[in-house]
Amino acid sequence: MSDWSKKKYMGAFVEKCSFLHTDSTCFCPAETSSEARKTQKGLLLSFPSSKQAQGLSQFQRFSLKLSRQAVAFIFFAFGNLADAMKLIYNSVFLDHNTGMHPENRKRLDAFGPLEETEVLDGTPWLNLVHTEKYIEHVRATCQAGADLDRDTVTSAGSFEAALRAVGATIMASETNDFALVRPPGHHAYPSHASGFCLFNNIAIASQKLANEGKRVFLFDFDGHLGDGTSHIFEESDQVFYCSIHQYPAFPGHGRANETGTGKGKGFTMNVPLPPNSGDDIFMDAVATCMQVMEQYNPDVVAVSAGFDAYQYDLLLELRVTENSFFKTGQMLRERSNRIFATLEGGYNVEALPACVRCFLAGINGQENPHPAKDTTSFRMEWESYELRINSTMANLKDWWKFK
Repeated sequence: MSDWSKKKYMGAFVEKCSFLHTDSTCFCPAETSSEARKTQKGLLLSFPSSKQAQGLSQFQRFSLKLSRQAVAFIFFAFGNLADAMKLIYNSVFLDHNTGMHPENRKRLDAFGPLEETEVLDGTPWLNLVHTEKYIEHVRATCQAGADLDRDTVTSAGSFEAALRAVGATIMASETNDFALVRPPGHHAYPSHASGFCLFNNIAIASQKLANEGKRVFLFDFDGHLGDGTSHIFEESDQVFYCSIHQYPAFPGHGRANETGTGKGKGFTMNVPLPPNSGDDIFMDAVATCMQVMEQYNPDVVAVSAGFDAYQYDLLLELRVTENSFFKTGQMLRERSNRIFATLEGGYNVEALPACVRCFLAGINGQENPHPAKDTTSFRMEWESYELRINSTMANLKDWWKFK
């Protein structure tokens, strides 16, 4: 098994279980090494080894088997808290002062007090995606507190915040966590800013993984197309870019026939949703994307986690509830154990924390903490969506199969 196909229990890799199982994929806590058991912080389940069990009576062996099976059930049913996707956050992200701009510090303030993590400086990885000229332009613009474009404002603290947003996303890519950062990144191009984004956090982390030989499925469910990310990977077959977004909306493209170029032809998938699409359409789109993800068989799933598809978001006209973000997390969990995410959009500051927590709960195998009533799309939206999704599948049929 690869390192990432081995589960951990309280931080320790488990070994082969010869008592209850015949293969090497058992994750029973009882089968951790003696040293590993010492690390299990009060959860010491000191079952006898297989050899020791041979000296037990039939009744004792039966009872032991039931005990082990109960432990295994609890482990699988509730997951491993030590391995749960966690938030990576630092208050440096609040120093990106944008005033009354929609992308402002209130988006993170809304989460209340959060445990802070010391995050990396992303400088060493910027040139994986961005040009030196652009990096220096961002530095100078932030020092002056000027705007990078008509949508993307900066302040004296923005450059450091952006560097740390890259660093936090790199960290998340190594620990399967969620980088709760700002400024966001998926609109940023190699040589210019766009759509509130300075550096493309998810693209930098994904390119780093690709350079390490990993196949990355980059799933972007932000309500806007990540046009910077799409551009960066349009010629790559090492990073598959898949986006669900409202169309028409900013940035004005992301149509079904945009499927990549050159070696990357067939490795870009756009699912444009009509305005007023509800949970039913959104989840149908997610399910269609999951079909391709399974066939691509990535080593890592990178998630541009934007929550502006939420039904009361300020910038879009989609009608997605917390339920869909929860279910999306569940569907990803069922298909990969190597997932990381970084925050993109989501501008309803009252709802953003609930949306993020629902996604995390889905990823972590927990219950939906904020269940809502599902929204249903009207016939006109369904008819428009059916045309679009069929076009998406038709444009990709030479590379991928759809049910």
